[in-house]
Amino acid sequence: MENALKTAIPANPAALEALMRRHNGRLFRVARAILKDDAAAEDALQDAYVQAFRQSAQFRGDAELSTWLTRIVINQALMMLRKRKRERIVVPFSTSRGAHEDERTDDMANQVPDERAESPSEFTLRAEVRKVIERRIDQLPVAFRTVFVMREVEEMTVQETAECLGIPPSTVRTRLFRARALMREALERDMDTARAGVYGFAGARCDRIVSTVLARLQDDRRE
Repeated sequence: MENALKTAIPANPAALEALMRRHNGRLFRVARAILKDDAAAEDALQDAYVQAFRQSAQFRGDAELSTWLTRIVINQALMMLRKRKRERIVVPFSTSRGAHEDERTDDMANQVPDERAESPSEFTLRAEVRKVIERRIDQLPVAFRTVFVMREVEEMTVQETAECLGIPPSTVRTRLFRARALMREALERDMDTARAGVYGFAGARCDRIVSTVLARLQDDRRE
């Protein structure tokens, strides 16, 4: 399959389809991390595939095919981002090798529940939690957001992430450290806000309890 990009593109549509289905998930998420828009990410991915297929002769096997494709998608997404001017890239992808080389973080455990055992309510709850997390990821600066998705969602290695983005591994670690910190702060704020409304009591329930108790006390006085 790794050689399909060089040898089977013009004559073998089945191999092309298999290749795209194999890499679609990762490439879409990386583009989505940069662009913060599903439709734009799809456009970037499609354009990147076309560019990769047209330039297949340039792939010589020096890197993994997935890494080569990821680089093309990143470049395509960044080009679209600059063109649309949807946001300023405050932190550039390229940086000096000497910055924050010693910063390290603990790996985060990613426990995925067994969907087959989930009740409808659990499935709905998990979907809502995922939406909150996606919204908070979208609020990260683009450089942090991209590294976070590549490392935490796609579980790419530090080295592979660095190769795809063209930055030192130490910078990948630093950006992941900062992204995690920002995510924790944002989610903690969400928890603080939500906690105030847990087991809500005001409104109809409060009125019902008050009226019921007053009625029962009145009945006691009558006896």
